[in-house]
Amino acid sequence: MTDFKDIKAFAFDVDGVMTDGGILCDLEGQLFRTFDAKDGFAVRMAKLNGFPVAVITGGRSGSIAQRFASCGIPAEDVYLGSRDKLTDFKDFCRRYGLDATQVMYFGDDVPDIEVMRASGCGVCPSDASDDTREAADYISPRPGGKGCIREVFEQVMKLQGRWNFDVLQYKKHF
Repeated sequence: MTDFKDIKAFAFDVDGVMTDGGILCDLEGQLFRTFDAKDGFAVRMAKLNGFPVAVITGGRSGSIAQRFASCGIPAEDVYLGSRDKLTDFKDFCRRYGLDATQVMYFGDDVPDIEVMRASGCGVCPSDASDDTREAADYISPRPGGKGCIREVFEQVMKLQGRWNFDVLQYKKHF
């Protein structure tokens, strides 16, 4: 496991990590998810403080792209409909000139395990699947969709002296 001090970027799954895994569906097939605002703020803080951030999800809903655009993640760093998360993870690393060991990856279920093992630090929420918890380098005490992203992003950035809120830059970017 890479030390939190060596992390230079973050990547994560959506359902079960940024959400509690619940998905509502209306009669037209529109899918709805609930995101924790504190997790979203942590993503904004990461972007504000120079961390590349990727979303790698099997979900295909345009609402996912919209949610993360509001957090400052460029569209090319939101991998929707991912069926080979490791390939998408490697693409993200390549585009930013990162070694996989410099990236922290958050996942909650079997499709995430390969990426968690390839990353510098594989993280999961407390309610992740048993296999995923066994593969994790760090298990957040918080469940998915309930602040696990915030808890770990904040730890990493504070450890690196990069948990800095600049209201002028925040207003400019968000």
